[in-house]
Amino acid sequence: MTLPIHSRAVGTGTFPSGTTRPRLTFIGTGYLGATYAICFAELGYEVLGVDVDTDKIENLRSGVVPFHEPGLDEVLHRNLDSGRLGFTTDFAEAAAFGDVHFICVGTPQGPEGVADLRYVEAAVTSLVPHLDRKVMLVGKSTVPVGTTEWIRDLCRRFAPTDVAVEVAWSPEFLQEGHAVEDVLRPDRVVFGASSDWAIDALYAAHKGVFDLAMNEDREVPVVITDVATAELVKVASNAFLATKISFINAMATMCDAAGADVAQLARAMGYDERIGSKFLRAGVGFGGGCLPKDIRAFAARAEQLGVTDLRFLGEIDAINRRRRTRVVELAAALLGCDVSRPTQPDLSGRRIAVLGAAFKPNTDDVRDSPALAVASLLQGCGADLRVYDPAGLQNAQAAAPHLTYAKSLEDAARDADLVCVLTAWDEFRNVEPAALAGVVRQTRIIDAMNCLDPAEWIGVGWTYRGLGRYGSPTEPELR
Repeated sequence: MTLPIHSRAVGTGTFPSGTTRPRLTFIGTGYLGATYAICFAELGYEVLGVDVDTDKIENLRSGVVPFHEPGLDEVLHRNLDSGRLGFTTDFAEAAAFGDVHFICVGTPQGPEGVADLRYVEAAVTSLVPHLDRKVMLVGKSTVPVGTTEWIRDLCRRFAPTDVAVEVAWSPEFLQEGHAVEDVLRPDRVVFGASSDWAIDALYAAHKGVFDLAMNEDREVPVVITDVATAELVKVASNAFLATKISFINAMATMCDAAGADVAQLARAMGYDERIGSKFLRAGVGFGGGCLPKDIRAFAARAEQLGVTDLRFLGEIDAINRRRRTRVVELAAALLGCDVSRPTQPDLSGRRIAVLGAAFKPNTDDVRDSPALAVASLLQGCGADLRVYDPAGLQNAQAAAPHLTYAKSLEDAARDADLVCVLTAWDEFRNVEPAALAGVVRQTRIIDAMNCLDPAEWIGVGWTYRGLGRYGSPTEPELR
């Protein structure tokens, strides 16, 4: 059932705590929980962020966001100053404070492929023994379908016998680098609930979102559904997006073989409103802490349930991984190296500048980053490598200490025989080709994100390669 925001009265009545507007806790203050906690305080709620990591909580209390997300620092400071936002490691304090508790902990891929729920279990069993009144638990983490019923069982086992605990699901749809807007101005909200009280509590907990939309003359669609459907929405959405990305990357491989241009192909396809242009930019593939993990866990959960029709997700994942070795093959070809072993060429003595470490621009997240994976492959082939990223260097150095890092784009590119653009940061998109030509040793560039203007680079003497763009006249021998 999809309802517009004007169709239901929200925020009325009194919660068991005695407040007319619910007080919210967000359990887990990583990227998901911290962003939601900070932004819901901005919407006017009293909010408490909860985590077992003392250093993380102290940083947030001090106004330090422990990750890079544009605009979030300012919102954090403003709401700490307002007194609406606090952080704690004390679950008894959280239980006494909150009416609606959002579960935002990590769900990494477990040894059997499905999401590991140990942190969800710890969050629930740490909170519910302290409850003394009826509350709502709302899952936001990405989990296998069926998790809500499992949490309800945990609540029956660990909560006081005279305390009612409602459990619902409301998946998150954050895009790193755009997360503040995604929380404050979502394109939809999904409520998976089993009672009218739960639905009313969810509406009240999101009233600030709806009020902001009405003030801006916008509409936020609300999908009210059962909990199993709500649990599936995020993983199904991610699986579809991954499929679309891998499809256009497979088309890029086809364009390489045929001498076609995948950028023009995607443009022509995108005009079909049934297809659309979003996520049709061919490149080095997807990464991060969600998309790769989620499609693998989704496929594994489907197998557990006896559903074989999702096995194609394994090939989606494989296409994505092959994009990384494709960059290595291109690098060897551009550098004139021995390509008798295409995925393990000898790049000894060749200096390569890698521009990008984060898995996408406007974040410092390097989890499953294609850029770092390609950099490691290139170094493994003997290349003398320099990696630069505007925001992700600290995390990259922790995740891949074997690589060599530069403090600036110019330092990375100095005396390079090849430049590889592996993250589509604006700093890389806007660099002057002529100026960079004065820094490198050889004017060769691989645009693995297809984010540069080929004519501009070719026009000042660069040998340019995109992925799936062999139609360029500069390297006919590579067609």
